[in-house]
Amino acid sequence: MKIVNLKTNHKSELIDITEIVKEAVIKSGIKNGLCNVFTPHTTAGIILFENVDPNLKRDFLGHMHKLVPSDIEFAHGSNAHAHLKSALVGSSVVIPIEDAKPLFGKWQGVFFCEFDGPRERKVYIKVINE
Repeated sequence: MKIVNLKTNHKSELIDITEIVKEAVIKSGIKNGLCNVFTPHTTAGIILFENVDPNLKRDFLGHMHKLVPSDIEFAHGSNAHAHLKSALVGSSVVIPIEDAKPLFGKWQGVFFCEFDGPRERKVYIKVINE
């Protein structure tokens, strides 16, 4: 298993980790199987998302803020919005591996979602043989 340490820089941001995932698949030596990308944080997430137009990242974060605003009062306290956003996007994705390559769609990439930064975060990448 590969453990990735990330340092986020903003309160909310998307970090493209696609190349890190591709490298982990290659280094695993596994030709066919699955790649699980997981973060253990309850105020962050992992998503498959379009990785070409940077405006979509802004659109995504803006829409998440509209869905779960950070400037309203929650029973949990100051970072409840981050927990709720994390629950909406999820903490992992699974990508099929064929011929030692992750099977991404043409525009797909893997992104780490920060909802309560800046922080130091971890991502676990596990490649499993078929």
